Amino acid sequence: MKKSVLTRYRVMAYVTGVLLVALTLGMIGKYVLDLGGAADFTQVVSIAHGWLYVVYLIFAFDLGSKAKWPVKKQLWVLLAGTIPTAAFFVERRISHELEGRLAEDAPAPVKA
Repeated sequence: MKKSVLTRYRVMAYVTGVLLVALTLGMIGKYVLDLGGAADFTQVVSIAHGWLYVVYLIFAFDLGSKAKWPVKKQLWVLLAGTIPTAAFFVERRISHELEGRLAEDAPAPVKA
């Protein structure tokens, strides 16, 4: 597995996580605090999160396929983009796990 597959997943996990937190705050502003501009904000952020979550799903599935994860773990990672802040914690755990595996698979440097 290439490091770029992990990097793509990490970027999309952060983007999805940030947008989901922003959407949650926007919903609180719209429904709890009754802020005027919150409705437009939530509409824009929800559309962005929806489309970018699809990209996150593709990259996470690609990563899970190449890492040969069991279905249960794959579903856990895929659903992390739907729970506010979960994407950050899942990304950190997956990154630590796979960076160790990538280091083992990397060829030894050639000395001159």
